[in-house]
Amino acid sequence: MKCKDIMVELKNRWPEHLALDWDNVGLLVGDEDQEVHHIFVALDVTDDTLAQAIGCGADLIITHHPLLFSPKKRVVASDFIGKRIITMIKNNISYYAMHTNFDVAGMANLNAECLALESPSVLDVTYSDECGKEEGIGRVGLLHEPVRLDQFGAYAKKCLGLSMVRVYGDSGKKIQKVAISSGSGKSMIGAAIAAGAEVLVTGDIDYHTGIDAVAQGLMLVDAGHYGTEMIFIEYMEKKLKELFPGIPVTAAEIEQPFQLV
Repeated sequence: MKCKDIMVELKNRWPEHLALDWDNVGLLVGDEDQEVHHIFVALDVTDDTLAQAIGCGADLIITHHPLLFSPKKRVVASDFIGKRIITMIKNNISYYAMHTNFDVAGMANLNAECLALESPSVLDVTYSDECGKEEGIGRVGLLHEPVRLDQFGAYAKKCLGLSMVRVYGDSGKKIQKVAISSGSGKSMIGAAIAAGAEVLVTGDIDYHTGIDAVAQGLMLVDAGHYGTEMIFIEYMEKKLKELFPGIPVTAAEIEQPFQLV
């Protein structure tokens, strides 16, 4: 199957027009007429995941985060991004990224389902069609019953398959309305407050953002950027196998990009 035929299926399910205007999605390296015999799925193109892709014989890499965000004036091996691009080209690997378009049309619902939120709705509307249907970043919904913040932190940790989370707020306070925005979600704090959420689950919360959110009445569970988005790997592996049963699909190893010491 040609790369462009695979791209048609991906675009139908996670349309590129849903990506935010600052984003860079779609085919970023390679040839859309290339025949694809093996797909590799990862959250990022790193030296390690690229080596995994080469090792399994992949000729198409699909990631969530784009390797290329801003224009590059040159592609050279002395630059780590340039080196990865050169390595992909040398190994006849095409590369496709689906970032905020997947956040809108996939990740948000996956996160809400993971936490079993009831009656979830869009947290931050970024797109509406001619029929008034709204799409956007994150979800906000209800837990089945109120729980203490510390209990919810443990619950979120278990649901997301993590070894730890950071919790900001009064651990004994009861909460029921939950917002979740995967990745780096401190920009969603205002939307979560406006939606009446009592806690926001996201990643990349810095010290001042955390204490300032609590001061505004919003508690936080920082589950990490990778922790809230690694679900992409397993989900996409399964979906690609369903969509393209004749093409082998290999998923990157699930491994946090840091160590706790």
